[in-house]
Amino acid sequence: MKKILSILIFLSPFICAAQPQTGGNLTVFSEDGDKFFLVLNGEKQNEVPQSNIKIEDLPQPYYSAKIMFEDKTFATISKTNLMISDVEGKMMDVTYKIKKDKNNKVKLVYYSMIPVPQDFMPPSGMYVRQYGQPIVAQGNVNQTTTTTTTTNGMGASVNLPGVSMNISINEPNEVHTTTTTTTHSNTNHQQQQTQTPPPSRGCMNNLPMNASDFAAAKKTINESSFDDTKLKTAQSIASSNCLSCDQVVQICSLFSFEENKLAFAKYAYKYSTDPRNYFKVNNVFSFSASKEELSEFIEKD
Repeated sequence: MKKILSILIFLSPFICAAQPQTGGNLTVFSEDGDKFFLVLNGEKQNEVPQSNIKIEDLPQPYYSAKIMFEDKTFATISKTNLMISDVEGKMMDVTYKIKKDKNNKVKLVYYSMIPVPQDFMPPSGMYVRQYGQPIVAQGNVNQTTTTTTTTNGMGASVNLPGVSMNISINEPNEVHTTTTTTTHSNTNHQQQQTQTPPPSRGCMNNLPMNASDFAAAKKTINESSFDDTKLKTAQSIASSNCLSCDQVVQICSLFSFEENKLAFAKYAYKYSTDPRNYFKVNNVFSFSASKEELSEFIEKD
């Protein structure tokens, strides 16, 4: 019974650690490997500058974020209402990337949003921290084991004619083993994320157009005399805003020709706020070939 109880006590930390997280995750990485500090709601998330940071178990749907670079020539990036949940309020695993424009100015760009994975294995070079827990500098860990042996000694001298002998016998009594763990912060050779990230998306704030703006957009598209003009207008609106799948469906319904519906559906995919529901767009097509082509496009994207 004592043995079973000891095993349960030993396993209890692992059982607790296996409980699924209830919050969302935020990943911020630098496209060019520039190192930075991440601040969420005024709380610094890393003490050593990193190029790829993942913060897990975030309890709130929005955060105020600040990114301060190790290279002081880059301006600090500030974002309010950085979204961690989807439009339905479900906590998600959200990724943003830091990129530079043609003038070498840094900016934070929305990258992807997926359901929170339960068995995430961080790639080499990623700094991972659970929100609210103590900050630990990640790096190389060296362990040095020192063994100290305390002995009981017994000595004897033997003197015979022509022979002089000293005998010493040492018998181990106690053995003490000390393990010293030393952590070296690896700040100069951080590797960039090696796994292939999800496809880049063009929607910046992940919020669809509000009802009044969308109604005005539909009116502008519908006032175009030709289908090709409608398509160009619709693409321009999509590239400047975020659209829900239902909004994409409504815009597709404004086109007279199947090919223009398909062209817009493909174009608007990367600007959709809920791509997992993009199957709804198939309902606007009259031909199964168009549905299959859109599905193949999404799979390749």
